[in-house]
Amino acid sequence: MTEKKRTRQPNGASSIYLGKDGKWHGRVTVGVRDDGKPDRRHIERKTKAEVTKAVREMERARDEKKLRKPGQSWTVQAWLEHWVENIAKPYVSENTYDGYEVDVRVHLVPGLGAHKLARLEPEHLERFYRNMQDSGSSAGTAHHVHRTVRVALGEAVRRGHVPTNAAEIAKAPRLEEADIEPYTIEEVQSLLVKAANLRNSARWVVALALGLRQGEALGLHWEDLDLDAGYVRIRKNRLRPKYAHGCGDDPCGRKAGYCPKREQIRREHKFTKSRAGRRTVDLPGPLIKFLRQHREEQERERIAAGIDWEDKGYVFASPTGGPLSLNTDFHVWKRLLRDAGVRDGRLRDARHTAATVLLILGVPDVVVDAIMGWEPGGAERVRARYMHVTGTMLRKVAQQVGDALWEPPKTN
Repeated sequence: MTEKKRTRQPNGASSIYLGKDGKWHGRVTVGVRDDGKPDRRHIERKTKAEVTKAVREMERARDEKKLRKPGQSWTVQAWLEHWVENIAKPYVSENTYDGYEVDVRVHLVPGLGAHKLARLEPEHLERFYRNMQDSGSSAGTAHHVHRTVRVALGEAVRRGHVPTNAAEIAKAPRLEEADIEPYTIEEVQSLLVKAANLRNSARWVVALALGLRQGEALGLHWEDLDLDAGYVRIRKNRLRPKYAHGCGDDPCGRKAGYCPKREQIRREHKFTKSRAGRRTVDLPGPLIKFLRQHREEQERERIAAGIDWEDKGYVFASPTGGPLSLNTDFHVWKRLLRDAGVRDGRLRDARHTAATVLLILGVPDVVVDAIMGWEPGGAERVRARYMHVTGTMLRKVAQQVGDALWEPPKTN
């Protein structure tokens, strides 16, 4: 039986026909090209049954929006470098961009860059994460890289460059949840005693009493405080500095951050982006007293600095009024722990401590969220991570249970 002569299909319909080369061909309209003409994909098989099956599969992928767009065939390297510089950079914060850029340049491009973007598979990513950790990277670093590539591939899916996000399917590196033990009231008191001997001692009172994030504390300006009314407005975040060489035609040979003529190329602070992060917190009476004393000490430093004073309005400033470095601030915290004879811990543990104190005091959850700057939608999960049931609390509950069950009833 001879095949019927090829007839013209309606516009947009798929066609299957026997070519002069003896092979079966299919044409599927999947969209519109950049020049406005129909994008018709060609399929070639040996038999009619094979080409029919392939045509139906392409039609299904088209209808489910899982078909790759025509045009540039991206490699993983090309897409990631394009994404981080042209898509992510204009729309994310400086700190977020820095994290993305390091993940792409240091880890993803060397490890996965040669793959075709459309052929990247979950197994490629999983092996890559294992190789990272085998080479010495921590699980936290591998997990951060996973989050970055997931965001980048998600954008590729939205733009039609790949049908699926391989990072959504791949198993992320496993993170062991660290056991966090907040500082006890006695440990906090020891820290406050030693902090009194430090410059900017009120910085650590604020950390332990209010639980401000590091960037929030170092981004405070005097205009954000009303000590007479007794409140502070958290609105700004101190950004990590970034430098460029200033040595010009006579290069110093050092990294930009150590250049004697280095130039700051990043703004010092940004406004807090989330609604929950922008908040007003009432100040405890003793903290107001500490802050008044701190303002008097800073005024004496201003007079001593004379014309060298930078009048930028920071609550916690350098001896000449400039902003504090986040790295220096961290090392002062570590020294404070050693001097106070208190076990080592992260700066963020001070925030855990402040949250746990609120739990001990029985402060309602909605008030805790407002003080700590947690978004209402995800506050319950964050609250569980930051507010810790202490041994003292458990002993108190055990005593209450014992009294209720074994205490003899009182008689009139």
